[in-house]
Amino acid sequence: MNAPPGPVRMPSKAKPKAKPRAKLAKPRKTAPKSQSRKATKPTLLAGGNPQIAKADGDAPVQAYIAAMPGGKRDIGKRLDALIVHSVPNVRKAVKWNSPFYGIEGQGWFLSFHVFTHYVKATFFRGTSLVPVPPGGTGKDARWIDIREDDLDEAQMATWVKQAAALPGWVP
Repeated sequence: MNAPPGPVRMPSKAKPKAKPRAKLAKPRKTAPKSQSRKATKPTLLAGGNPQIAKADGDAPVQAYIAAMPGGKRDIGKRLDALIVHSVPNVRKAVKWNSPFYGIEGQGWFLSFHVFTHYVKATFFRGTSLVPVPPGGTGKDARWIDIREDDLDEAQMATWVKQAAALPGWVP
């Protein structure tokens, strides 16, 4: 007797057909509710300057100040309070990772920025202030570097009032 060509299959029990499976939901890529409610700390850039998104209003300025490292945070709080007290109708914003202060329709008169060892307060029309703030060699802007416990609030208030009365810088 000759064997049939090809492989020989042996009879076996038939397997039942599998039921079609329901599609499984894809895993969520968002954080669980307990984690998503936590506020993330802003990134600190070179010199400890907080990276805050560009936005108008007091809230982003307060977020910037809250993220300032160490004793620089106290300088930021004192500057902000002094500016608001000296110019009650002041307009605030964060631009280029720095708080800006200005008058609606008139432009920006002051900004400050965090550096490693100090906070630099810049008056955009500083050459018009009396006395002229010590820092700067540019056309109009002048600044003062403020270190911890080095803020002359009386002089700063005088400069802020003068600067707010001048035409501001419009980017």
